[in-house]
Amino acid sequence: MSLKLCTNVTISDVKMYRCGHFALLATGVDNLTLANVTVDTNRDGFDIDCCRNVRIYGCTVNAPWDDAIVLKSSYALGYVQDTENVTISDCLVSGYDRGSMLDGTFQRYEPQAPDMGFVTGRIKLGTESSGGFRNIAITNCIFERCRGLALETVDGGVLEDIVISNITMRDIVNSPIFLRLGARMRSPERTPVGRMARINISNVNVYNADSRYSCIISGIPGYRIEEVTLSGIRIHYKGGYTAGDGLLVPEENEAAYPEPWMFGTIPACGFFIRHAADIELRDVKLYYDQPDYRPSLWLEDVDGCRLVDYRGWVADGVEPYIVRDGVTGFYPRESRFGNF
Repeated sequence: MSLKLCTNVTISDVKMYRCGHFALLATGVDNLTLANVTVDTNRDGFDIDCCRNVRIYGCTVNAPWDDAIVLKSSYALGYVQDTENVTISDCLVSGYDRGSMLDGTFQRYEPQAPDMGFVTGRIKLGTESSGGFRNIAITNCIFERCRGLALETVDGGVLEDIVISNITMRDIVNSPIFLRLGARMRSPERTPVGRMARINISNVNVYNADSRYSCIISGIPGYRIEEVTLSGIRIHYKGGYTAGDGLLVPEENEAAYPEPWMFGTIPACGFFIRHAADIELRDVKLYYDQPDYRPSLWLEDVDGCRLVDYRGWVADGVEPYIVRDGVTGFYPRESRFGNF
């Protein structure tokens, strides 16, 4: 289904199977409601582009080869229009084999999406971001066998006033939380670099997450991600990386397509934070199936990172540590408070 420049649209109680490039592409739609829609498809599920006043609830989207629910703000209308005033609630997104969600077998044989990353199937803001994203609330959603939550603005748009809460994830194939402010700039000439600010992510449970990429909050030189609070976060990582991996320094890749693998193996087993300001990690607990000898936190060009009840159990006999601007420091296993 494709909708363009429509008003007052409701789609409910529909099942869609193998839907081509988009199950639903909505461009410039105002007052859109998607309720109890089930999608099992071979590319994107819902693409909500340059839309305002959108309600998505009670939906199930299986999309192993692309994003399940993705908000965009492209230049498709020939002008910039923000995607704003959007709620996504009580949804399940996943990356099971195509068709196996609808038939109830939930198969896991297909490992790859077309971009040669592992299965996709997530909720994402971006990549298309000539316009911005404002007033977005995501709550009570489940991620299964897919990539993690991604917030991205790389084409000049402003991403701000985002609230995400009550999320549970299982079998996550890259970063559970990925925030990227970049400069791909697929927008009209002279468009300035965008901004990312005022983001609150709370009450997130993650089990069996791939450890290669950890969680990432990364701007670019001269452009910081600002005012981000993560609270009530529980992440069970697979672990298994070495102290040598902790010495890596990822390239900036300012203009690259935003995915966690753009940085290669991340030199942190918990959070990689670069070009950011006013970051708070509150009530964060990290666990590892195998010992991981990278620093728990890796920070560079960060103006204020506050830890309140931050705990990272790396391995027995291994003290969790932080690297900031190339300098190593240690913190107690149960850090009640710290400013960095």
